[in-house]
Amino acid sequence: MKYLVISDIHGSCTGAEVFEDACRLHNPDAVLCLGDVLYHGPRNPVPENHDPKAVARIMNQYSERIFAVRGNCEAEVDGLMLEFPYDAAYNSFMLGSRRLFITHGHIYSPAHMPRLSPGDIFLYGHTHIPDTGLRDGVYTLNPGSITFPKEGHPKSYGVLTESEFIIYDDHHQEYRRIAFTQED
Repeated sequence: MKYLVISDIHGSCTGAEVFEDACRLHNPDAVLCLGDVLYHGPRNPVPENHDPKAVARIMNQYSERIFAVRGNCEAEVDGLMLEFPYDAAYNSFMLGSRRLFITHGHIYSPAHMPRLSPGDIFLYGHTHIPDTGLRDGVYTLNPGSITFPKEGHPKSYGVLTESEFIIYDDHHQEYRRIAFTQED
């Protein structure tokens, strides 16, 4: 399986268009959306090309392939616009022999992870900072934000397979990569 991983669009049509281009470029089997799709939140500025209706239209084109979790900026009313379930705090399933735990990052985080085994994958958003780390043998992965990157990082998204996680910038250039070891 190949997953496109996106987080923190925050209602930016520009970010949603990068997502759409990434879907065409990478042709993923499914999309993992880590939350904060439509609303920009009270602490963020209004994003470039803010258009939640257009974002919903773009995302809904891929609704049958999207597995999503709720972000801290999601509202119940967003469900009127989105044609895919997005209101779970987390989801967990197998990626080959590894458990994949997906969450936004405001409840569970690298500092507060659920019980996972060495070699498992903890995939989160929320921080707007790309991550390809290893914590107590668990891979901590964050695609960054396609709209509001922080700490000088580019706007970014990820591609996840059973063997690696690659982060791409908004121009679809590889930015960071981590390969999963066989020993895990």
